Amino acid sequence: MEKFMIAGVQVNKQSFKSFLLSKKMLWAYLFLAFGLYGLYDVFSQRYFLLTANAHDAGAFPGSTEVAQAMKEAVFGDGGEVKREAPWSLYIVNYMYMLYTGSGIILLVSLAEVLHIDVIKKTATGFLAFGFAMVLGGLFTISVDLNILHLQWLVLSPNIKAGMWLMLPLYAIYLPMVLLELYLLLTKNKNFVKKVAFLVLTVGLVIEFTEYYIQAKLFDMNTARHLWTTYPILTLYFIISSLAASAAVMILYTFVTYKKKLGNDYSVLMHLLKEIALFSVVALGAYEATAYLFIDKKWGAIILFGDFKFYFFAYIVFAIGIPFVLIFRGQTSNFLKVIASVFLVIGTYIGRLIFVYGGNAYPMSDRFGVGFEKYGEYENIKDIIFFMPSIGEIAIVIGSVGVILFVYNLLDTFLSISKISE
Repeated sequence: MEKFMIAGVQVNKQSFKSFLLSKKMLWAYLFLAFGLYGLYDVFSQRYFLLTANAHDAGAFPGSTEVAQAMKEAVFGDGGEVKREAPWSLYIVNYMYMLYTGSGIILLVSLAEVLHIDVIKKTATGFLAFGFAMVLGGLFTISVDLNILHLQWLVLSPNIKAGMWLMLPLYAIYLPMVLLELYLLLTKNKNFVKKVAFLVLTVGLVIEFTEYYIQAKLFDMNTARHLWTTYPILTLYFIISSLAASAAVMILYTFVTYKKKLGNDYSVLMHLLKEIALFSVVALGAYEATAYLFIDKKWGAIILFGDFKFYFFAYIVFAIGIPFVLIFRGQTSNFLKVIASVFLVIGTYIGRLIFVYGGNAYPMSDRFGVGFEKYGEYENIKDIIFFMPSIGEIAIVIGSVGVILFVYNLLDTFLSISKISE
């Protein structure tokens, strides 16, 4: 294929039109179609179905309900945590996509620093896929935060809010990942030798900072018992994301590099299997320890109440089955792939339990400060659990389309899935 150079990077000479019409984009379009429907559903719910108009204001002068409906229509605070609408599937998917993508990028950066050759050969593909997953997660959270009003994060910043800290973090993090990808692709090796170690070191610092800030986003929410009593929440996010990341990397290797790597294919699969096994064991040990610290009411409904089925599925899919299959499949790459499928599903269920479970006993008078001081939320006796709407599910499916679109775009013009020497 004919190529041309841009800033030392070889770019495939191909039209954007041919890329958009290529067969490999069909799956991306299918998933993106779900995402478009989800956007339609979300916007219709927020701005058209439950809004008040001038007739309502005239018919019910001074009505609190009409005033609130008008406020919803104008400001659209759909992303807020509210007692009647707790955090939802948007947050689950945001966490999963973001942490898994970040985990892939973290593992690649560590492998580069440690000079692991088999990862160096495949680093561009892994890094690009991790970057695409991060964008898929950010697409999800942008819908939850209300796309039409994201500008207020800049125009009216609240630097004490955990969510606002995401803005400067990703303004630095995303360009940093692109810089790492550039260093892998550029032919200017002298420049790479001068800055690579510094870029990788700064990138690793940003990675761990990201996990810390994400943990603070939940830990600062004092009305949610689970999130404030989970021990060393940053560590939990790192361990669980590495387990999911290793599983995704095994599946990616199976699909992309099975016929390209030759003898190194088994070497790479073995390395990723070791990472997955370590992460699964660490995750199991952490979950077992965490239940000595978390809120007892929350622990009871997870182990014996309404969430017990989800928790059982999480333990079996994310820890039990992967552990057995990986141990039995020391030399079987097929069993590693099957274990990875279960691990991906299981860790997603784990994210769902964490987010939905954290809302099970929300807003109670636990600390006696702020909105909790006067027992405003004492009337809530039963757990709050809403099944996700069709729109939420469609947005989640659409995020997969975002991942495929971004990855295919990078692969078409930069050939990031090729083996690097």
